Amino acid sequence: MSGKRVLVTGATGYIGGRLAPRLLEAGYRVRVLARSPDKLRDVPWADDVEIVRGDLDDAESLHEACRDIDVVYYLVHSMGGRDEFVDAEKRAAQNVADAARDNGVSRIVYLGGLHPESGDLSPHLYSRAQVGRILMDSGVPTLVLQAGVVIGSGSASFEMIRHLSNRLPVMTTPRWVNNRIQPIAVRDVLHYLLAATDASLPRSGTYDIGGPDVLRYGEMMQQYSEVAGLTKRRILVLPVLTPKLAGLWIGLVTPIPPPLGRALLESLSTDAVMRNHDIDSIIPPPESGLTGYRDAVRLALGRIERGEVETTWTNASPVGAPADPLPSDPDWAGEVVFTDERSLESDSSPEKVFAVVESIGGENGWYSFPLAWTIRGWLDRFVGGVGLDRGRRDPKTLHTGDALDFWRVELIERPTLLRLRAEMRAPGGAWLEWRVEPLESGRSRVHQRAIFFPRGIAGRLYWYVLVPFHGIIFRGMLENIAGTAGRR
Repeated sequence: MSGKRVLVTGATGYIGGRLAPRLLEAGYRVRVLARSPDKLRDVPWADDVEIVRGDLDDAESLHEACRDIDVVYYLVHSMGGRDEFVDAEKRAAQNVADAARDNGVSRIVYLGGLHPESGDLSPHLYSRAQVGRILMDSGVPTLVLQAGVVIGSGSASFEMIRHLSNRLPVMTTPRWVNNRIQPIAVRDVLHYLLAATDASLPRSGTYDIGGPDVLRYGEMMQQYSEVAGLTKRRILVLPVLTPKLAGLWIGLVTPIPPPLGRALLESLSTDAVMRNHDIDSIIPPPESGLTGYRDAVRLALGRIERGEVETTWTNASPVGAPADPLPSDPDWAGEVVFTDERSLESDSSPEKVFAVVESIGGENGWYSFPLAWTIRGWLDRFVGGVGLDRGRRDPKTLHTGDALDFWRVELIERPTLLRLRAEMRAPGGAWLEWRVEPLESGRSRVHQRAIFFPRGIAGRLYWYVLVPFHGIIFRGMLENIAGTAGRR
């Protein structure tokens, strides 16, 4: 029990969401910074941390967040932004560096990416290296950990490998498929991050971390296929396949949106192998040894099969997705808002009905007109949206902030309310909401409401075109929710 106060930025993300509870278990006092604190209200460790609202672009909020803090974890990186993200990340890193220095923070820990010392870097790898340099120049002792492909249930890199290998017995790839990669299991990344708080640091510096295996990317897909019980995959290398075209292809056959797919592919355009093992001099490997690639794949698949995925890459909202909560009723005055409201009584208890509501989406489906949902998902992917393939993290349980196909859980209050906010591409903001009302004799009434705030003429046309389908989709959804609860 060190008693150190730790600030975690990126706590709603894949790595930060796993690190925060482990810091608590190790005895640290944890403060987390979040633009939308409501996304953390439902995580199991929410009551054990201090949650503060802030943004890396807001210097004032960062200074408040860093007050009385010993160690700052910088775990924020944009993988799907537009071209200006390099400048945005530079400003954010400088803000964190200034806030940490001015508040007397004793250490900054940053998770960057493995990259070669020379040669051209992809924009995302360049930005990661730039952030590391800014933090090390802050005057605050800084430990930069550089990792390559992270293998774990729900990581973007693993999900890309998994879906490509599962869906394509024959695939075309760019030349980077033959580049050397040193993957690392997410459990080992967390080992190094956790130990970085108290590690003896002679001076600020970068330290490469990786697993015991060095593989070509094609070998990683073949070994995944073997562990998953698939037949050997055929990989055809096309020299003319650019990262942009490959990113679009990734977006069509995997849940990874094209901008994120392109960023991941560009990061693989060079070898990603540890240049040295200097990390061993300040943080020894785990007592049981580093996790091999095959074992990391096996562990990840096991967690997915058991529904024990702790965090996923979808925890972070896609760039450009609506982030504002549903406006309260008084704010609707003077605005155009379209709604589709329905209600239905059920002989089932509120708890049984809500269990059905909470299990909606993903592999469980949307309880009505599956073809219409599939087409809408494909259309969304076609225009650069997230589509339906993100699925859900757990087949039965949702948490505030979870991604759910092309929705995100905005609010859940068991067993009475579930509200989803749309993240599909649409000319307006959309929400879908269920309220379960208890009635006498153990019965219940389900209220279902679809809400749409149109943007301009395009938004109004969008709603009117879909109105004929609402009677089929929304009526069928409500009836099937009640029917499913009755059968259970």
